[in-house]
Amino acid sequence: MENKKLYKIIISIGLLSFFFISCVLLYDHYKTYYSANTNFSDEAAFIYIKTGTDSNNLLTQITPFIKDSSTFFDAAYKTKYILNIKAGKYEIKKGFSNKEIINSLRFKNIPVKVTFNNIERIENLASRVSKYIEADSLSLMKSFYDKKFLKNNDLDTESVFSIFLPNTYEFYWNSDANEFRDKMLIQFNLFWNLSRKEKAKSLNLNPIQVSVLASIVQRETPKVDERPKISGVYYNRLKKRMKLQADPTVVYTIKEKKGFDIKIRRVLYRDLKIKSPYNTYISKGLPPGPIYMPDISSIESVLNLENHNYLFFVANVQRPGYHMFAKTLSQHNRNKRQYTSWLRKNKINR
Repeated sequence: MENKKLYKIIISIGLLSFFFISCVLLYDHYKTYYSANTNFSDEAAFIYIKTGTDSNNLLTQITPFIKDSSTFFDAAYKTKYILNIKAGKYEIKKGFSNKEIINSLRFKNIPVKVTFNNIERIENLASRVSKYIEADSLSLMKSFYDKKFLKNNDLDTESVFSIFLPNTYEFYWNSDANEFRDKMLIQFNLFWNLSRKEKAKSLNLNPIQVSVLASIVQRETPKVDERPKISGVYYNRLKKRMKLQADPTVVYTIKEKKGFDIKIRRVLYRDLKIKSPYNTYISKGLPPGPIYMPDISSIESVLNLENHNYLFFVANVQRPGYHMFAKTLSQHNRNKRQYTSWLRKNKINR
């Protein structure tokens, strides 16, 4: 009888121990995977994981966002996430458990919007884009100027700037330089559909040349409605094999020489003599590349330019932003007097 009682006691103790251990294990499992483990007051936090991040780097990055890093890494090892850390931008919502955090880091790379416009040089573009994606400006420039890429697409270090059309695009944050460049080329080729190519061909221009001319037109006037008319003037000059004599190209050459941060309000006669393939007072035809990133309206203004006989234009001081047009040099010189008088009156020397 005593043995029977002892046996029951041992069984009871065993069951209690099993129950206790089960409870501990269940609690540990719950705490590891399902207990809330965030440590921020906002509704969500974003973490940017770089390419090549290892477990130590991940620990450094994620620790500020979680309460208990030990349970997180326990879950990360058990789910084998730690063996396949993925680069990208990820959202961690307030109250997420370790399981939810890991699922987000594993499957929910968030695209970022990359916006650029009003860019003067390709170097500025690289700097702007590097603020949106993981690729830095140096790797972007190296990609843009890759000799094989340029040769395969009939480009050079000057004309390659033409393939970047201002807009807003979606990329994954961890996109590298080549991925960005190649997507931009795809977008450029999509934009240049058959209809636009035919329009360019009818003007005896190719897409790159259209973009170069559009960059000059855009720098001539902020008035979108006047751009087709100015495009017509430059096209007339090209047809007659005249020099374009576009002041914006001279401004560009001044900046090439003195720095792109300077402000220039007036082009002087001595500036017209600066030696540069971009100076259209010296060189015939179009410059070797865009002097600015033209927007779509400027490109369309070239493709749909006005047919007229104007060869000259000068700023109209009575209508800021607009111009006075002339068919002959004598008429142009008369129009020009109102502008030079205004410059002297306002003491604009540079």
